[in-house]
Amino acid sequence: MRFTSLIVELIRARPRLIFWVVVLCQAALWLVVPLLLYKGPPGELATVLAYGREYQVGTDLGPPLAFWLADMAFRAAGGHIFGVYVLAQLCFIATFRALFYLGRAIVGGPQAVVAVLLTMTVTAFSSPGVEFGPLVLARPLWAMLLLHAWLVIGQGRRNAWFALSIEAGLLLLTTATAPWLLLLPLGFALATARGRRHLRSFDPIYALLVISVIALPYATWLIRADAVVLPPRPDLSGIVGIAQQWGVLLGWLVAATAGVIVLTVMNWRRVVPQPEDAPIIFRPPVDPLARNFVYFFALAPGLLGSLFAALYGLGRPVGGAGIGLLLCGLAVVIASGDLVMLRRHKLLRKVWALAIAAPALVVLAGAVIVPWSGGGEQATALPARDIARFFGDRFERRTGQPLPAVAGDAQLAALIGLGASRPHVLFDASAARTPWITPAMFAQTGGVVVWRAADTSGAPPSDIAARFPDLVPEVPRAFDRLVNGREAPLRIGWAIVRPKAP
Repeated sequence: MRFTSLIVELIRARPRLIFWVVVLCQAALWLVVPLLLYKGPPGELATVLAYGREYQVGTDLGPPLAFWLADMAFRAAGGHIFGVYVLAQLCFIATFRALFYLGRAIVGGPQAVVAVLLTMTVTAFSSPGVEFGPLVLARPLWAMLLLHAWLVIGQGRRNAWFALSIEAGLLLLTTATAPWLLLLPLGFALATARGRRHLRSFDPIYALLVISVIALPYATWLIRADAVVLPPRPDLSGIVGIAQQWGVLLGWLVAATAGVIVLTVMNWRRVVPQPEDAPIIFRPPVDPLARNFVYFFALAPGLLGSLFAALYGLGRPVGGAGIGLLLCGLAVVIASGDLVMLRRHKLLRKVWALAIAAPALVVLAGAVIVPWSGGGEQATALPARDIARFFGDRFERRTGQPLPAVAGDAQLAALIGLGASRPHVLFDASAARTPWITPAMFAQTGGVVVWRAADTSGAPPSDIAARFPDLVPEVPRAFDRLVNGREAPLRIGWAIVRPKAP
C-alpha cells in the first residue's frame, strides 16, 4: 500500500491553506529575529525614516511613497521600529500572495504552492526583506503588476486594466527604476499576437490616464527640480571590467537561488532513481504563451538589471534581487512538466526547512561571532533607542525645549532622528540632500552635533569643526553595543548648539 505524507496531501487538496501557513510562519520568523537580535535599524532604514519624517514629494533618493509609508508605520507603532518591521513583512505577504495567484492562474493551485515554497528559499526574501525601503515596497507592486499583466495579456480580462494602472502608478511613486521595469510587460505584449490584440482598445488609454494622475506629484517635482534627465551614455572603454562586473552580479543572483538549485537537483530524475511511491503533483497543460511569459519575467529583470548595474558601476542589480528572482520558482515548476514528482519528499522537506532557517541562523551567528572576530561594526548592534533618548534628554534639560534637529555623523544623526521628538536630520557634509533644513536654519533653531570620538577628550573631527566653528564639545558618551566583543564601547562626541532668540 502506498502512503503519502500529510503535507503532500494538503498541497494537493488544500493548496491555499498550505500557502498561508508557510508564508505567515516565515513572516513571523522575520518579525521575531529583528526584535531579538537588532538593537538598531538594519541597513539604511534610519535614513529612510529621516526622509519619511519630512514628507517631501521627491528627494535625491527617488520617489516618496516608501518613505511616507515607513514614517506612518513608525508613528502607528508609537515611535517604535517594530511598526516598520511589520510593514516590511506585510510587503512580503502581499508579494507571495500575488505570486500564488499568478501561479494558480497558470499551473493550478497545487503546483503554485510548490512554486511559492521554492521561491521562499531565495535569500533576497529573508533578512534583506527586513530593511524596508523602495526596493522592498516595489516587490509586491511588481508581483501584482505581473499578475494583472497576465490577466490582461493572456486571458483578456478587461477588468484587470484598472488594477494594472494603479499598480504601475504606485510603482512610479516607489522607485526610480520603475520606468524601465514597466517597459518589460509592454515589450512582451507588443511581441506577442495576443498581447497586441488586447492593446488595440481604449483600455490602455484609460490606464495611461490613471497612471498619469497617480504619478503627477512626483513628475511635477522632477520638472521643478530640473531632475528629468536621461541616463548618461555608459563608458564602454573598460568593456572587460564591465563584463567582469556583470558576471559578478549574475553570480550573486545565482548564489541567492542556491536553495532553489539544491532542491531542484535533489529531485532531478537523473540524480535520484525514480521510486514507484513518489507522490505526484498534477497540473493541466500550460498555455504556451504563459510558459513564455514566466520564462521571460524570470530571466529578463535579473539579466537586464545586472547589465545596467555593470554599465553604470552600481553595486547591485537595478531593481533589486527580489524583483529579478521573483518568478524563478514558478519557472522551475513549469520546466518540470505537467507531473511534478516529489522524490524523497521527506528529505526535500528537511532541506527546505534548513534553507528557510539558514538566513536566521546566519544573522544570529553574525550578532554573536562577528564582534569577537574583529570583522567590523554592525549597524544592528548600535543601541539606537538609548542613543536617541540620551541626546534628546540632554538637549531638553539644557534648553527646556524638545530637540529640534541633529547634525554631524550621518549614521549617528539618523539614529537620533528616531527619538521621541523626531528631530530634523541635517546631513551637513552634503546639505543639498536634506533640503528641509539648512545650516542657517540649524544655527537658528539649535540642535545637537554628534561624531565618533576617538578618545576621551571629545574633540570633533576637522571637517565637522570647520562646518561648526563655535562648537563647545561635551564629555563623550559611551554606549554598549548588543555584543561588544573585542571592540570598545561606542564613544560618541557631542556638542549642543543653543537656539537663538527670535
